[in-house]
Amino acid sequence: MNINQADLNELEFPELLSEIAPFAYSPKTADKIMELRPMEIDEAEISLKKTSEFLTSFESSNAIPFDEYEDIEEELKLMLIENYRLENKSFIKIKTITEQIGKLQRFFPQLSEAFPTLLEEIKDLEFRKEIIDKVDKVFNRFGEVKSEASTILKTLRTEIQHARKAIDENFNRSLVTYSDFLEDIRETIVEDQRVLAVKSGFKKRVNGRVLGISKTGSITYIQPENVVKHYFKLRENQEEEKKEIDKILRQLTAEIAEFQPQLSDYQTYIFDLDLIRAKAKFAEKVNGILPKINRHQTLRLKDAFHPLLWVRNKNENKEIFSQTLTLTEHNRIICISGPNAGGKSITLKTVGLLQLMIQSGILVPCHPKSEMFFFEKIMTDIGDNQSIENHLSTYSSRLKKMSGMIREADNKTLLLIDEFGTGSDPELGGALAESFMEYFYDKKSFGIITTHYTNIKLVVEQLPAATNAAMLFDEHSLEPLYKLEIGQAGSSFTFEVAEKNKIPRFIIKNARKKVEHDIVNLDKTIVKLQQEKFEVEKLKSDLSEKRDSVEDKRDNLQKLNEQLQQKLFNFQKLYEEEHRKLQFGNKIEAFIDSYVKGKSRKDVVKDFVKILEQEKFRKLGTDKDETKRLQVVKRKITQQLKKEDVIEKIAETNEKLEEKRKAERAVWMKVGQRVRIAGSTSVGTIEKISKNKVIVNYGTFKTTIDSGELERI
Repeated sequence: MNINQADLNELEFPELLSEIAPFAYSPKTADKIMELRPMEIDEAEISLKKTSEFLTSFESSNAIPFDEYEDIEEELKLMLIENYRLENKSFIKIKTITEQIGKLQRFFPQLSEAFPTLLEEIKDLEFRKEIIDKVDKVFNRFGEVKSEASTILKTLRTEIQHARKAIDENFNRSLVTYSDFLEDIRETIVEDQRVLAVKSGFKKRVNGRVLGISKTGSITYIQPENVVKHYFKLRENQEEEKKEIDKILRQLTAEIAEFQPQLSDYQTYIFDLDLIRAKAKFAEKVNGILPKINRHQTLRLKDAFHPLLWVRNKNENKEIFSQTLTLTEHNRIICISGPNAGGKSITLKTVGLLQLMIQSGILVPCHPKSEMFFFEKIMTDIGDNQSIENHLSTYSSRLKKMSGMIREADNKTLLLIDEFGTGSDPELGGALAESFMEYFYDKKSFGIITTHYTNIKLVVEQLPAATNAAMLFDEHSLEPLYKLEIGQAGSSFTFEVAEKNKIPRFIIKNARKKVEHDIVNLDKTIVKLQQEKFEVEKLKSDLSEKRDSVEDKRDNLQKLNEQLQQKLFNFQKLYEEEHRKLQFGNKIEAFIDSYVKGKSRKDVVKDFVKILEQEKFRKLGTDKDETKRLQVVKRKITQQLKKEDVIEKIAETNEKLEEKRKAERAVWMKVGQRVRIAGSTSVGTIEKISKNKVIVNYGTFKTTIDSGELERI
């Protein structure tokens, strides 16, 4: 991918990266984000898929178990030094990052359909649980070396504990023994040791080691003699403890160093996942999505937003406008015209920045049905390029850029040029710009340009693979509508805007006279066509909204009808089931009565078994019928999918059968007729007929149903 830093700056790509970087957990990942650049399509596509999958985890309950971490890059270098000892916190960091890998390796396979790309990447990592076990064997959950780390350490710590206990007990006894010789404060701490605060006049009466004297000399600080030997023993054990801990940690460092290749892979993976997460968080902020990535040259942006403008306007509660456009091999160049401050430059920058984003593996804010493809070069000429250092005017600077474009442009290049041809004499500059346009067209380059030159608009109209476009403008209010309209050239509204900005009418009138009559008429025609097209589009949009509303209402009514029909069917089934259970209960009651009246148990059981057999036969028959019915339905559906002509014939046959049934129903459908719902066993009586609706009385309840669903008894 060939794009220089100046073009990245013009499209505000560094500013975009600075919006993503704060989402990273690690400062090193944030630095990597700031270094992101467009990549090859295969690499970018994998990154886009991973980001899209991570984004879905924010929108569902399947949150990826990835938390803040500390990197181990320094530890990976130091552990390879012979006989080196890592610090306590380094081992905890190594354990934490290994546990993170373990969690992720357990998580992704459970949701392989949701995270296929992320799963594919992590399953190649070799998870070594021994790392966690070795660290846990030495350290407790507070990051301190356990006493059980070695037998020697455990013994030393036991002796240290005993020494401290002896020191406290003997010191407390000394406080009592020498209480008459002590100052009011009784004791204090000197060199991390408890000492007696002895009145200097009685210091010879207290046996022990003098550790200091107060500033006034009135107090002598003495460590009692019965404490001294325990204190020296404590110090000795503490030194031995330090040596033993050092030995344990050196050994642990050597053991962990054996897993350095795996830990290095873990760190690389975590850095990459952190970067993916940061891009996903930014996508969540700007409604970024993964559009369809084409290998052929087709770009269709639908409802695309400039991400930085989105962020700024959201923060300021301002409206932001989307743009829709298409670039293909048959429509390579779009020439946008229209008044200043109408959104031409923003449209240009939106396309350029979204293209940089997608080629850098960053999701873009547009409609999910958008499509994009990759360019090998993106070249821009946007804004004032005056160079003080090189003593170049704006026009000279632009010509220098144009020279570079002419040398490098090909059929895999996207050109983004703002105010095409400006900076020189309108006629001469316009002619030169016209030549540039024809050259880029012949090179089959893709491009979006903005211009005010009429001759450029006319040239574009004559080129089959180029299209004029306009930023719509309200002629009456003279306010920009920020909507791109493909297929027509736009007017610059020069005189109209001047009039709005309170330029005296006599000056505008004089200017109109100076302009060639044909140019004024052409501009007026463009203005009129633009306004009429806007009104047509508005009407089209209103009609489309109304149509969608009617379709939604129709769908809702259809769903409601289906729900009501299902409820009726369910109620009917429930009624039948309850009726059957009632009859079965009555039979059981009859058995009980006959048994009470003296009928033999054998006869009662025999009759009961008969009923059980009947119920069993009924259930098996029902299940069998249901299975057959489903098979028939499945076969019919398959036939319908395969043969459309058969469907039509069946439909015709069904229509004829329905007409025949209607004719038959017209004969027997009368009030008082005994009927039942097709497929049901419950019988009711027709109580009232109203058009195609019939009220059926079942005795305990009534229901209204279509006449076509009834059959006579």
